[in-house]
Amino acid sequence: MSTAPQPSAVPQLPAQPEAIRATLAQVAPQLLADFDRDRAASTARARAEVSAIPLRTFTEAWAVEVAIARHPKTAARLRVLEARAGEVTDLGEARDIAAEISCIRNAAAAEAGLRTAGESAR
Repeated sequence: MSTAPQPSAVPQLPAQPEAIRATLAQVAPQLLADFDRDRAASTARARAEVSAIPLRTFTEAWAVEVAIARHPKTAARLRVLEARAGEVTDLGEARDIAAEISCIRNAAAAEAGLRTAGESAR
């Protein structure tokens, strides 16, 4: 049985802030305020640091969030796992939860066209 997410009806757009925001408005409009707040904070940091790194980090993080939100069952499972992670006391269960969260996020990063930890440069 495959645990790969099913294809989404909403296409994954390029990792550009406006494209991310447009897709987010379709798949998870409740997150728009967080997106806008993070974007403003990242822009301010980028200006203060005279660096594009805060904007790149912001864009990549939100590209992953959109990739997850495009798959409602996966997004719901991630919310359950994250809630459980805050309550779990058993180390084995905590490791299993962390591994599944990591798997979901890595798959979303790959779907968004981002390299993940452990992936070699091509």
